[in-house]
Amino acid sequence: MNQMATPKFGVGAPLRRKEDLPLITGEGIYTGDYQPEGCLHSFVLRSAMAHAKISIANADEVRAIDGVRMVLTGADVAGKSMPTRAILKQIDGSNFNLPTQPLLCSDTVRYVGDAIAFVVADTLQGARDAAEMLEVDYDPLDVVVEMEEALAPDAVKVWPEFDTNVAFTFGHGDADKTDAAFANAAKTVSIDLVNNRIVANYMELRGCVAEFDSASDRFKLTLGTQGGHGMRDVLCQILGLEADNVQVVTPEVGGGFGTKIFCYREYPLAMLAAQALGVPVRWAGERMDHFVTDAHGRDNLSHAELALDADNKILGMKVHVKAAMGAYLHQFGPFIPWVGTTMTSGLYDIPAVFAKVEGVYSHTVPTDAFRGAGRPEAAYLIERLIDKAGEETGLGPIEFRKLNFIKKEQLPYTTQTGRMYDTGDYQGHLEKALETADWAGFMVRQQASQAAGKYRGFGICSYIEACAFPGGEEATVEIGANGNLTLLIGTQTNGQGHATAYSQVVAELFGVNIEDIEVIQGDTDRVRKGGGTGGSRSIPLGLPSVKEASVALVKKVKELAADKLEAGIDDLELDSSMVRVVGTDEQVTLAEIAAGAGEPLQAREEVKQTEATYPNGTHICELEVDPDTGDVDIQNYVIVDDFGVTVNPLLLAGQVHGGAASAISQALCEHTVFDEDGQLLTASLLDYRLLRAADVPNFDFQTRNVPSTTNAMGIKGAGEAGTIGGCAAVMNAIQNALKEGAGVTELLDMPATSHRVWDAIQAAK
Repeated sequence: MNQMATPKFGVGAPLRRKEDLPLITGEGIYTGDYQPEGCLHSFVLRSAMAHAKISIANADEVRAIDGVRMVLTGADVAGKSMPTRAILKQIDGSNFNLPTQPLLCSDTVRYVGDAIAFVVADTLQGARDAAEMLEVDYDPLDVVVEMEEALAPDAVKVWPEFDTNVAFTFGHGDADKTDAAFANAAKTVSIDLVNNRIVANYMELRGCVAEFDSASDRFKLTLGTQGGHGMRDVLCQILGLEADNVQVVTPEVGGGFGTKIFCYREYPLAMLAAQALGVPVRWAGERMDHFVTDAHGRDNLSHAELALDADNKILGMKVHVKAAMGAYLHQFGPFIPWVGTTMTSGLYDIPAVFAKVEGVYSHTVPTDAFRGAGRPEAAYLIERLIDKAGEETGLGPIEFRKLNFIKKEQLPYTTQTGRMYDTGDYQGHLEKALETADWAGFMVRQQASQAAGKYRGFGICSYIEACAFPGGEEATVEIGANGNLTLLIGTQTNGQGHATAYSQVVAELFGVNIEDIEVIQGDTDRVRKGGGTGGSRSIPLGLPSVKEASVALVKKVKELAADKLEAGIDDLELDSSMVRVVGTDEQVTLAEIAAGAGEPLQAREEVKQTEATYPNGTHICELEVDPDTGDVDIQNYVIVDDFGVTVNPLLLAGQVHGGAASAISQALCEHTVFDEDGQLLTASLLDYRLLRAADVPNFDFQTRNVPSTTNAMGIKGAGEAGTIGGCAAVMNAIQNALKEGAGVTELLDMPATSHRVWDAIQAAK
C-alpha cells in the first residue's frame, strides 16, 4: 500500500480541535450562563407516585403567595400535549393506538416524575417552596413495572382504554420463509437476553430560558439541543405556532447522546409563562430531574434463534424483541426498536429472517434514543447469539463467524430486512483485530492468570450499524466584508468537534487556517434549516455539502478575481486570504473581492444521499475476573473499524474511545432499578453506578477503511460505533472467562456487576 503524506488541512489531517480553548478556560457559554435581566425562575412539581388519580386543592392560595408570579396546572394547559413523531405501520398494516401525554397531568399520573404543576417565582427557592406548598391529593392506583408482568393477561393497564399494554407490534422480514428454513434445519441455537435500561447522565443538565417579544409576536428559546430546527418544529406543533414565530438558540452543549434531541415539557411551559408574564422565564433541571424525566435508553427483553444446516451455515433467524416504552410513547420512542431490528442479521449471510418487535407500556419513565438508538441492541443480540452458536457447534466464535460472514464478493448485499450494505471486508477487520490482540498467545496468558488465581476471558464483537440515513444537510459558505469566511450549517455540535472538521475542508479549498473560519450552528434565525446531530449524520451528510458550497464559492471568487487581475481562472490560486496569479506578484484580497461583488458573496449547497452508510468493525476485549470478589479488570481492548474515509484521526479516536467507554459502562455498571411501586431506586449518582476514569482501559484503535459508495465523500460515520461494538465484546469475554475458569454455563446478563459475577461463580460451584 502506498504511503500518503499527511495533509496540512482537509480530509485526513489530524488537527486538534479549535473549539476547545474557550471550553477548557471557562469562557464557553452554556444555557446555564444565560440569565437575561429581569429573568424569573421556575420549578416543576412532579408526581411522587407511579399511578394515581390526582387533584390540587389550593392552587389559588399558592398563586397569592408573595413572590409567586404564576402557577400552571393541567387545567391551565388543557388540550396541549407532547407529540409522538414516530408513527409507523404495525405488522398487520394498521395504525397503533396513540396515548396523549399532556403538558401537565390534570387527573391521572402514570410514572414517578410525571409533571403536575409549573410554578414561576422571583427566585428559584421561592418557586421550589411554592411548589412544595401545593396540596396534591393522590388516590393510588395499581402499578405495573416489569415487562413480563405488563404482558400478562390480567395485568394492570397503563392505558385502560386500549385494553392492552402492548403499544405496537412491528415486523421485518419474511415469516413464512423463515419458518421453512427452521423446518429444514439440522440444528437450532437460541438465546434470551436482557438489554438493561440506562440513563444518559450527560455532564450538562437540561435547562432553558424562554423570552417573548410582544411587539414582534415572537418567542426566543435558549437551550441545549441536538438541533434547533427540529426542536422549533415540535414546539410549534405543541403550541400551534408558525415557524417564523419561534427562534431557538443553542449555545455550547455539554453532551447530548440522543437524549437532547427531544422536546420536553418544561420548554413549552416556560414559553407560555414568558408570554403571559411579559418577562423571561428560566428553568434549570437538577440531576434528580434528569433521572426521572429525561428519556431513558435501551430496556429490551429479546429472544433469538438460528437455524443451521449440517455444515453449520446459517439458514434462518427468528427474533422477538420486547421493548419497554414507559408510560407514554416518547417523541421517537417507537422508532428505536423498529430501526434496531432492521440490523438483526448483523454481518452474516442469513437467507431468511423474521424479526418481531412489541412495544410495552409500564408505569416507568418513557424511553427513546440513546447513543446508537437500537443498533447497539441489535449488535448485542446477534453477537452474543453468534458466540453461543460457535460454542454449541464446536467451531468456536472465530471460525463460526468466518464461515457465516457476508463475503467481500457478495457486496453490495441486501439483507432480509432491507438494509443494503455497500462496501466492506468483514473477515479482514476480524483477522486484523485478532492479530493486534495476539489471539495466538491468549492460551499462555490464560494459564498465567490461572496460576495467579484469576479467570481470563477473550471476547469478540464484529458489528455493523446503519447511520447517516438518507437525506442531506444544507451548508452556506460566506465571505464577509473584511474577507473573513463563515460557514452556516444546521447540524449541532454536542462536543464532537464539528467546527474543526468542517473548517478543515473550507480551509483547504480557500488556502487559509482553520482558525480564520467561523462556524455558525445553533441559531434558527441565522441558519435557514437543519437536521441537527443524531444517527452519526453530521459529518457524513454535512461535510459533502460544505465541500460543494466551498467549491462553488471558490469558483465565484476566481471569476471575480480574474476580471480584476485580467487573468485566466486556471492561472489563479487561493492562499492566505488572497487570490493571486500563479508565479507572479499580482494578487487581490478576499476582502477586496467581497467589497466589489455588489451582492453578498456566498454559496449554498445541499448534497443528498439516498441510502444509509454502514460503518462496521471488530471489538476485542480481553479481561480477568477475580473469583473471590467478582471484580472484572479489562486487560486489553482492541478496535479495528471500517469508517470509509477518515476526516480527522484525532477527532475520530475521541469519538470511538467515548463510545466504547459508554458501552463498557453499560456492560459492567449501569442499572436502572424500579421497585414494585414504580419508585426509581437508582435516582441519583449515589445509587446509579457509572464507569470511572480508572475503569476505562487503554484502547488500541485503528482503522481498516473501505470507502462508502453511497456517500459523496466515501464517509461512513463514527459517532455511535464505539457504543455499538462494546457491550457484546465485554460480555462475551466475561462469559468466556467464567466458562473456562469456573464452568459457568448459565448466560450472564448486563450489567455484569461484581455481585452478579460472584453469584454466577458460586452457583456453578
